[in-house]
Amino acid sequence: MEKTEKHKVNFGLVGKDISYSFSRGYFKKKFNTLGLTNYSYNNFDLQSISEFPTIFENTPNIQGINVTIPYKEEVIPFLDDMDVAAKKIGAVNTIKFTENGMIGYNTDAYGFQKSIEPFLKNHHKKALILGTGGASKAIAFVLEELGIAFSFVSRNGKNKGFKYQQITDDIISQHTLIINCSPVGTFPNIEEKPAIPYNSINKEHLLFDLIYNPEETAFLATGKANDATICNGHRMLEFQAEKSWSIWNQ
Repeated sequence: MEKTEKHKVNFGLVGKDISYSFSRGYFKKKFNTLGLTNYSYNNFDLQSISEFPTIFENTPNIQGINVTIPYKEEVIPFLDDMDVAAKKIGAVNTIKFTENGMIGYNTDAYGFQKSIEPFLKNHHKKALILGTGGASKAIAFVLEELGIAFSFVSRNGKNKGFKYQQITDDIISQHTLIINCSPVGTFPNIEEKPAIPYNSINKEHLLFDLIYNPEETAFLATGKANDATICNGHRMLEFQAEKSWSIWNQ
């Protein structure tokens, strides 16, 4: 697929309110670097997943699609099949167009594992996952693979997890890995942060935020002020984007 072809080859990102998207700029740069002048990466900004079929009516020769919030789970009924990991995770962020139809993959798990592993220490044995959306499922999948116990935190205690108001200083002390999978703190609402007690965060903690805009969220900044190790979602995005590209070129 990396050969220049005569007809235009289209890729894109499906999401909602995605003008800020990392992916379009990343792939535009990649296509320029590889000399793929007839390759294009578009944002498909949908107000509802019911609009998904209109993408193909308006854009010919689509070879691959990335999917972001809030459609990583909602897109599944439109697919013809999913790979083993995506089925287990229950969320899709990459779609490949094949002779057998649209196949769903999840590269969030790969990206998260590659980006967090350099920061993990032996004492990171218990984690809190803030949020219960499609991205959180990939995070839970990786933590299970790594043998790290985890609990979800959400407003309603979904997935047998905690409600935010149930999180105490003791719970924070026991869970030295805290991962924000919620959109809280994303630009332009950069003053916001998940409602957890930050006083018990210390140098033993690792705070990971899937958000990459801003580079340092209020969640991460507060953790850093308490001597925690912090990491944002930028490297995760790069890793998952490269994995998507690899899948599309298989």
